[in-house]
Amino acid sequence: MKKRIQKAETLLEALPFIKNFYGKTVVIKYGGNAMSSEQLKEGFAQDIVMMKYTGINPLIVHGGGPQIGKTLDALGIQSHFVDGQRVTNKDMIDVVEMVLAGKVNKEIVSLINRHDGNAVGISGKDGDLIHAKKLKRIKHSAETDRPEIIDMGLVGEITKINPRILEVLDQNEFIPVIAPIGKGEKGETLNINADFVAAAIASALQAEKLVLMTDTEGVQGENGTLIPELTRKEANKLVKSGVICDGMLPKVTCCLDSLKSGVPKTHIIDGRIKHALLLELFTDKGIGTQIVE
Repeated sequence: MKKRIQKAETLLEALPFIKNFYGKTVVIKYGGNAMSSEQLKEGFAQDIVMMKYTGINPLIVHGGGPQIGKTLDALGIQSHFVDGQRVTNKDMIDVVEMVLAGKVNKEIVSLINRHDGNAVGISGKDGDLIHAKKLKRIKHSAETDRPEIIDMGLVGEITKINPRILEVLDQNEFIPVIAPIGKGEKGETLNINADFVAAAIASALQAEKLVLMTDTEGVQGENGTLIPELTRKEANKLVKSGVICDGMLPKVTCCLDSLKSGVPKTHIIDGRIKHALLLELFTDKGIGTQIVE
């Protein structure tokens, strides 16, 4: 009987969060180890379906870098990266679109639907969802003391989100699963960082939360310990001091951009933990790092 009471108390702990988030949209960037472990994939799908059945509107943007790399290697196409982003030429873009929109996207949709969800897979080209332009990186050359413009090929930078297709899916109780592919200014296909797609969509929809799933426990301080919560001011200070750097920097930037656009709360959580989403959304302590205004 004691164990049954404990289970009831656990459910009751979630009640105020369920009430607060009922009818609200939560945008989730899904990637990293959470996409490779069978146990974690099952747990993720269960979390998404649980969210939907408790009245939350989950929207998923997924990555797929390792899967793209594996397919390119099998085809004998070599990858080159600049600041963590894959330079994408014409030979690669068809492979990128095939893997992201064709393989990875449909696997996620199938997994959620197997758990009685109602997921629909789309890419940013569908419904004119993601407008983008070619991304150009600027690096400062120490030799010439001049900025060097690096052409990233068919890598995109978001210029506009057209949320109409997402609104239609939401009205019909579907769970959107989005591949981070956009349409360029000349109609070309562009490969876009999934973190930035998730942040832009959260901003366009004025979502209640943006949640980025990563392969780390969250933002760490100078001593390497997890920081459970940061304000915008505190996060900017850690960026300037170099504590937030490397792969964590673009994720924190996405969170700050979303906050600026009106998203109330953003989160960076450890996707290596089973049911990470439920632990973040429905428990008092949560997990990972919450970044707020």
